[in-house]
Amino acid sequence: MTVPKRHKIQHRDTGTSIPGDASDPCESAKTRRGTPENGTASWVLLGLAAIGALLRFYNLGGNSLWLDEAATLSFARQSLAGIWESTAGGEFNPPLFYWLEHGMLVFGESELVLRFLPALLGVLTIPVVYLIGSGFKDRNVGLIAAALLAFSPFHIFYSQEARAYAPMLFFFSLALLFYVRANRSNETRSWILFGIFSAVAFWMHFYAIVPVAVLVLHALVVRAGGIRKDARNARGPALGLAAFVVAALPLLIVTFGLFRVRTSSAPTFGMQGLDVVYVTLIEASGHSIAVLVAFLLLFLLGVAHTWHEDRSGGLLLVFVMIIPLAASLVLSSRMPMIPRYLIYLLPVYFIGIASAYPALRALVRERWAVALFIAAAILVSAPFLSTYYTTPQKNDWRGFSAELGGMTGEGDLVVVLPSYTALPLDYYYSNTTDGTIELAATTGGDLEAIRGRYPDRRAFYVVTGDIFAANPGEDALDWLGENAQFVGQQTGIKLFRSA
Repeated sequence: MTVPKRHKIQHRDTGTSIPGDASDPCESAKTRRGTPENGTASWVLLGLAAIGALLRFYNLGGNSLWLDEAATLSFARQSLAGIWESTAGGEFNPPLFYWLEHGMLVFGESELVLRFLPALLGVLTIPVVYLIGSGFKDRNVGLIAAALLAFSPFHIFYSQEARAYAPMLFFFSLALLFYVRANRSNETRSWILFGIFSAVAFWMHFYAIVPVAVLVLHALVVRAGGIRKDARNARGPALGLAAFVVAALPLLIVTFGLFRVRTSSAPTFGMQGLDVVYVTLIEASGHSIAVLVAFLLLFLLGVAHTWHEDRSGGLLLVFVMIIPLAASLVLSSRMPMIPRYLIYLLPVYFIGIASAYPALRALVRERWAVALFIAAAILVSAPFLSTYYTTPQKNDWRGFSAELGGMTGEGDLVVVLPSYTALPLDYYYSNTTDGTIELAATTGGDLEAIRGRYPDRRAFYVVTGDIFAANPGEDALDWLGENAQFVGQQTGIKLFRSA
């Protein structure tokens, strides 16, 4: 019996070459072994997007605004020029998200309005990740990666937060999509769109510059041989980089000064060292050590299988996961580092995991195998989803403010520590309506000065964990321990009363 030779066939969706066997009667131009046809894949993707929308829009205003979201509102209330001046003057977040939220304020200032754009862009990221996975390998990988994102606790949480993390991920995912296409086809249009969407992601969050730089590095590494022979082979990556620089130039100029300020002293909050890597990965894996171990094993298997078929693709998975984590580990000693800054790792992490799918040959032959992977994604998120919509996930300023109003009386002092804690408090609490005097303090000296100014007033002190960052010497907490009584705690908000 003659064994037919395996050769490459063209993927109808992406035009990329994938392994196939043209003589297999069970295969057609529309479907590989175990790979759903276009119509089936579209319906599955539509279902995932619909479920993803439900998970991101359900109870969108349920949690009260926390500190950073209240800061978003504060910046969004400024004029467009004022928002840019704030960034140029030292605000460590780019202006684009604040500009978009400024436009949303025409619909009001409710929690739902402020969180609508992150939720919407979070939903739209699901089909983009599918397209990345399909272009990177095939529709199975795209569907599995999209499912992992749709049910990702990490992504759901930040899709329901009025901050730039989910929007930044959406635009970086678009940049990654066009990078994958450009890397396969070397098409000028894809390179330019890669640069433009990379710039938009950077305008959303400064840390997006790290994966963008990694993608440019990857392009140069995989083309190094060709570039040495003919410099014109660098034209595509050069066009992408040029488009990025042109679109991001004003912000790039500001960034250098902000980076010097941010790294001028040791951070007073965030994570340092290996904690950055570990916590980022465990949050991306549904807050479960068991899932983290399984995901890492699948990711490594996916890298190995991809490397065997496509070294450029394998190198891309390694570069985009390892270099940002290593950079974050190093930078954590000089600037605050928090796992949400690395939310852009999710598409590559999930595509790497999904890329293990073809290596599991026993499952690939079954048409219901994708359903099993999607079911696994649901099970992974189940513990998170079981409590997410019923218990506060952020500091409950709404509930705390109601309790505070029931304790205070006419002429009492309400002192917030640190001073910027007033932002979320004042969203729900009105000292004018309550008849109290609201003041702010950060240090023990501030508290002593307030007592000296109002010696006969009863005072309530509102304190959050941010006091450790604002007052590293902790003399404010020492002062409270000596001069106030602990009343109680609502989520992460503590209340003291003058002794």
